[in-house]
Order: sequence, then structure tokens, then C-alpha cells
Amino acid sequence: MQPTLPLKKNNKIHNQKGWLFPFILITSLFFFWGFVHNIDPILIAHLRKTFQLSILQSSLVDSAVFIAYFLMAIPAGLIMKKYGYRSGIIIGLLFFACGAFLFVPAANTHTYGFFLGALFIIACGLAILETAANPYAIVLGPAETAAFRLNLAQSFNGLAAFIAPLIGRWLILSDSNKSDAAINALSGEALTTFIQTQTDSVKLPFVVLGLVILIMAVVFYFTPLPDIKEESTPGNSGFLNALKHKQLQWAVIAQFFYVGAQVCVGSFFLVFAATAAGLSDKEAATYTAFYGAAFMIGRFAGTFFMKYIEPVKLLGLYAAINIVLSFIAIYGSGMMTIYSLIGIAFFMSIMFPTIFALGIKGLGNATKPASSLIIMSIVGGALLPPMLGIISDKTGSIQNGYFIPFFCFIVVLVFAIKMRTIKNDSSN
Repeated sequence: MQPTLPLKKNNKIHNQKGWLFPFILITSLFFFWGFVHNIDPILIAHLRKTFQLSILQSSLVDSAVFIAYFLMAIPAGLIMKKYGYRSGIIIGLLFFACGAFLFVPAANTHTYGFFLGALFIIACGLAILETAANPYAIVLGPAETAAFRLNLAQSFNGLAAFIAPLIGRWLILSDSNKSDAAINALSGEALTTFIQTQTDSVKLPFVVLGLVILIMAVVFYFTPLPDIKEESTPGNSGFLNALKHKQLQWAVIAQFFYVGAQVCVGSFFLVFAATAAGLSDKEAATYTAFYGAAFMIGRFAGTFFMKYIEPVKLLGLYAAINIVLSFIAIYGSGMMTIYSLIGIAFFMSIMFPTIFALGIKGLGNATKPASSLIIMSIVGGALLPPMLGIISDKTGSIQNGYFIPFFCFIVVLVFAIKMRTIKNDSSN
């Protein structure tokens, strides 16, 4: 393994007073992108009913979001390299706000494709924000507590996982109990009125979100923040060079499958609850909030456990537990399956930040390109949900589709085992 190169920090962040406020601001970003990702299950269920989509078609909501991560990750890394983290954050926030405001014309035109386009623009902003904020949270403080600090910041992503479904339940989901057959029977003005009512409900939450994000962009613009510069060393930067590190190779693979699992389990929770447990959309949305709460509690609990358990060991244990819970979700019935999914949320909670931290640990000057490559691997959230949709549509059971996350957690377990092997090899 190549020697670790130091990151050059502004002197202001060597002490707690210097890095605490920037860390608080960065942590707020984790909440906002967590809100978007956890409103997606509500949107999928809502748009699926409004436009009478198949599970495969409704999975395109996730594809629109996560394909943006793949397309924008390298440009985001280049933005960080040229302009620094702070400017990258402001650019990401502006993309985010623009996409949120586009929900208004999407609702007015009653076009599913327009909604997908608006989500894509939002996700372009999220890709830039995550490329900047994740490594920023890691380097704002002592290196030995990097994984702890990132999990703490990501805990507020978990808070959003609890709040977003409740807001979606109140503001987006309608009280209409029309069955699919009743909706299909609508035509002419009745159908147009139904679609207009359903699509109008998404305007308010996204306009408010867009305004809040614009305010955040202004705050970042006018607040002096320390930037983190990398020492320039010939031959130790670039994406190809970063990929020479085995830990990064495995982190890219693991993050691809982990994000695919998280999106599959979370995004189809409402659809799963309706078919496997017979819950209504609003009842299912309430359990989605419990799912988000489990994710949030898991983040805080995982952050606490990492004080006593090595992160890679905790990651392996959680992956093994989720393999068992996925099996129950596939072959169980009734509320047992819902509780298994909520359990999966708890044990998934530490996976993204832990994989990220392990993947870029000690990479020095390769940190920014490595960060971009791991963010690119989030494309798993675009490619694996359609596979779940195909399996579900072909077999007539969404439970069978959950073989996808079952396999993904096996990959995460292998990653944890490999990380221990790589660590042992490097210490010898």
C-alpha cells in the first residue's frame, strides 16, 4: 500500500471551535438529501396509483435519481478539485432547488416523464453534495474518529428517513381509496380531474423544499468556511491511480450492491406492505415512518457501538443479520414480513458511511477521486430496482423481488471479510 499523504487543513479547524460550526452546516446537508431519498417511496406509491404503472415502470423513479449519481460523480469530483468543497456544495444546492421547483410544471402537465426529469435534476445536485459533504465530514476532525464522525452526520440522514414519510403521508397521499379497477374505469374529464388532484398534491412540499434549499445556498455563500486542500504530489492523483487501491475497488463494488439493496427495500416498502400484509397506502406510510425511525435509531446506535466495536466487524455482523431478515421477508407472511423490513432498516443504517469511510481511509491525495468513484457506485440504486420490478412482475409477487437485496447483503458481508484481510496484509 502506498504511504498515506496528509491533507492540508486550514489552521482554524485544528481546534474544536474551528471545525464544529462547519461540521454542523455540513451535517444539515445529510438531512436534506435524506429527505429526498425517503420521500421516494411515497412518490413511487403515489405516482404508481395515479398513472397506473407496473412495478417495473414505477421503479424508474429510483432509476432517474440514481443514474444521476453515476453521470455526475466524476464531474462533481472535478468541481471539487478546481473550486473546492465549499463552491461544490453551493452548486449542488442550486441544482437541488431547481429540480424541486420543476415539480410544479410536472404536476401541471400531468406527465410522468416530467416528474422523472425533475427528480434527475435534484439528484444531480445530490451527487455533487454527497461528493463534497462525505469527505468533508471525514476530514473535519481527528483521523481516528473519521468513521464515528461520518456516522454521526449520517444519523441526521436517518432523522429525515423518519420525518419524510410522515410529511408525504399528510401532504402527498390522498384520502382516495379508489381501487386500480375503479381508476382504470375512469375516462374523459373524470380521469383528468383524478390525475390533476393526485399530481397537485406534490407541489407544496417540493416548493417549500426548494425555498429552504435556496436559503441554505445563501447561508453557505455568506458564511466563511475552511476549505480543505490536498497537497499536490505528482503521480498520486486521478481516478485510475485511486483504483489501484484494493480497499477502494472492494468499496466501489460493495457500495453498488448496498445502495441497490437500500433502494429496493425502502422504495417498495409501501407496495410491499399493500400486497404482503394488505395495508392501505396511508397505513403503509405510517409503517414507512417506523422503517425510517429504525434506520435513524440504527445510525445513532451504530455510532455508539463503534466506540467499542471495530467498524468493519460491526458491518459484517449487520450484513449477516440482514441476510436472515431478507429471507424472512421473502418467505414469511403478514405483518411478520413488515417487521423484518423494519429490522433490515435498523441494520442497514451504518452500511453506507462505513463502506465509504473504509474505502477512502488513508488514501491521501487520492481522496477526492476515490470519493467520486464511490459516489458513482450509487448507480446500483438505478440498476437493481428495475431487476426487482422485473422479477416481481414476472412472478406476480413482490416478495420474490426481494431476492435482490438478499444477494446484495451477501456482497456487503464479503466486503467486510475482505477489508479485514486487506488490513491484516497491510499490517504485516
